[in-house]
Amino acid sequence: MPSFDIVSRLDLAEVDNALAGLARELTTRFDFKGSKSAVTREELALTILADDDMKLRQLEELLKGHMARRKVDPAALDFKPAEKAAGQMLRQTVALKQGIGADLAKSIARAIKDSKLKVQAAIQGEELRVSGKKRDDLQAAIQLVRGLQIAQPLQYVNFRE
Repeated sequence: MPSFDIVSRLDLAEVDNALAGLARELTTRFDFKGSKSAVTREELALTILADDDMKLRQLEELLKGHMARRKVDPAALDFKPAEKAAGQMLRQTVALKQGIGADLAKSIARAIKDSKLKVQAAIQGEELRVSGKKRDDLQAAIQLVRGLQIAQPLQYVNFRE
């Protein structure tokens, strides 16, 4: 029976490449000369350190741009509120969204079930497996999920006959 998986994954190597590109750009930009601003990654969290609020906003935009250039969806970035760090510095944590949460998986499965398509959706951990008898039904399910306007980036993988 044909099936596919709906997942939400990030390529962490591409995230690291985007951060390396951002670091190179920071060394060449005039407005960041002599600044201690930086972006670092630890597991599934980024930490932005900036001298002031204006540089923090610039770093956010640069980060989004570099992620998009490396084919990492900027919607996978969850910006937390900025907080004071040492001296006049500001620190902001950015969570990297990965995996489909239980609530989101239930809502996607409910939308597929309510659409009256001849497919079944099964939650498997942080993935959602959709199976049906016809390939056309599965493709219709993909179009349905794309039309749901979900804020988290989703990938459709492991398509099997």
